[in-house]
Amino acid sequence: MTTNPELGTGAPYMDAIDRKILNLLYAGLNDASIARRCGVGHRTIQRKVQRLMERLEANGRVALGARAQELGLLAPSVNKVPESR
Repeated sequence: MTTNPELGTGAPYMDAIDRKILNLLYAGLNDASIARRCGVGHRTIQRKVQRLMERLEANGRVALGARAQELGLLAPSVNKVPESR
């Protein structure tokens, strides 16, 4: 696993799209909503989430968010997305 020198030795390197996906997942968006925001297909996001879970050794989406937070991979001000009416 390649590490990110900005985040220290334990955090893997993440490109911009991976970071965006992690932040949107952590904010509570589903794959379809993330796909729309990233301008890619729903299946692309599903594959990327699966690869992120493998890279971060997380066995589910909740564990992926917790692991990303633990490694400092999330934006500092990530908040839950308000529910639409």
